[in-house]
Formats: sequence, C-alpha cells, structure tokens
Amino acid sequence: MIGSLALALFGTSIPGGAAHAGSTSPYLLSLGDSLAQGVQPAASGQSVGTTHGYADDLFRVYQRVVKGLRLEKLGCSGETTTSMLEGGICRYAAGSQLATAVAFLHTHRVRLITLDIGANDVDGCVVDGRADQACVASGMAAAGADLPVILAKLWAAAGPGVPIVAMNYYDPFLPIWLDGSAGRARATESVQLAQSFNHLIDGAYTAAGVPMADVEGAFETSTFTPVAFGLPRNVVVACTLTWSCAPPRRGPNIHANTAGYWVIALAFLPKIGFL
Repeated sequence: MIGSLALALFGTSIPGGAAHAGSTSPYLLSLGDSLAQGVQPAASGQSVGTTHGYADDLFRVYQRVVKGLRLEKLGCSGETTTSMLEGGICRYAAGSQLATAVAFLHTHRVRLITLDIGANDVDGCVVDGRADQACVASGMAAAGADLPVILAKLWAAAGPGVPIVAMNYYDPFLPIWLDGSAGRARATESVQLAQSFNHLIDGAYTAAGVPMADVEGAFETSTFTPVAFGLPRNVVVACTLTWSCAPPRRGPNIHANTAGYWVIALAFLPKIGFL
C-alpha cells in the first residue's frame, strides 16, 4: 500500500488549494519535539538538526506533486506537551511553539500539519533503563490533559480543510536488552511503558479526529521474536534504525538515524494520502 501510494504521488500533479492572507506558497508545517526537527548526533556527540528527518522526507515526496511546496519546521528539542503550550524551552516570537504555529496558520497557506509530541513528558523518567513510576504517572497525566488543548487550538486555526496527522513513538530504550538478564527485564518494562503511553496519545488523537501514523508498529516495538544470535526483532530494529546502539561519541543516542526517519515518513504516508 505504501509503495503504490508513493508511486502514485510521484506520478501525479495536484493543484494548490485556497490561499490564506500573507503568503501564496503552500506549506508543510512540522510541529513537535526533536523528531519533528530531524535531530541526529554529530561527530562530537551533540544532537543537531539535520535535513534528514521525517518531515524533510515527507517534504521531498510531496514537493513533487504540490507546486511550490515549502517546509516550515517549528519543532523543539526537549519540547513537552506543556512547554508546547506555554513555552520555556525553545525561543519563539509568539512565546510558545503552539502560539507560533497558530500565527503561522493565520498568515500562510498550509496544506499539511504533522505532529509528534509527548515523548519528553515521560522519557526523562527513564534512567539506565529503569522508570520512575511516579514521574511516569505525572508525565502521562500532563500529556493526557495537554494534547486535547493543543489539538483543539490547531484545528481552530487550521480550519477543516487542512489535515493534521500525528504519530506514536518507537521505544528508544530497547537496547538495554543487551545488558544481561537485568537489561532484558528492563527492556520488557520499557516496551510496556511505550505501549501504555502510545495508547494514551492514540486516544487523544482519535477523540480529536487526527489520524495517527503507527511508528510503534513500523519499528516492531512489541515483537520479541528472536531473529539473530538470540536477539529479539524489536531490539535489532531499534539498533538498526536509531543511534541507540552506536558507539561513542555519536552514541548511544535515542534519535532515529537517516533510515529510521524514512521508516517514520513511510508510516505517515498512508495516513496523509493525497494532498
């Protein structure tokens, strides 16, 4: 299905929609955390923005069929659902990422909004593969309260003609499996946390009528079937598509690599369809 959709997209020309005031160019607006920026580790080990994130990949697909399409990435490394609403991590002219996105929607012709947000509400609760359950509960409560507000404000600013497509998350902590029996137990717990969190945000997106790209499924996060040297498939995939198993200085790093971002983009494609 993904392959046939991509083939159709590359062979089809689609005219632009109705214009908004301020800009006649159509935009793909990418919102969220570091994944929305396409962050990867540099040789120094510092995580930096690149042009090889999933939003860049989607842009490269759709610019072939939407004349004059431009990409605007507002994502912020470390952004939580609360900071997306209130600001405080990255600097924005309107004070927060959401306020800036709303202003952008009012002055530009946006054809598609992509969104990933919430991982940082709980990722910081995991240290050495062990989750602080009180921290997790607090983070999930914040995400559950904030996401409906974020989505409502985006829908109000975008209007019914602009699709919003979100995503759930892969588990970046799976490689803890490699640390012996204790690591295997923690990896199992980590997957359970990822599933619980993804279930939470899936409910928020469903309630708001927002399609969700199944990145958890694309990364085979729940598949513990052994595939090589006794390693489960989900661990192998995590090591292959992220920097989690990379040696220093680039690793270990929880962000997707170039191949991983393409896998995320491919998970988005069937949910977006034709613009």
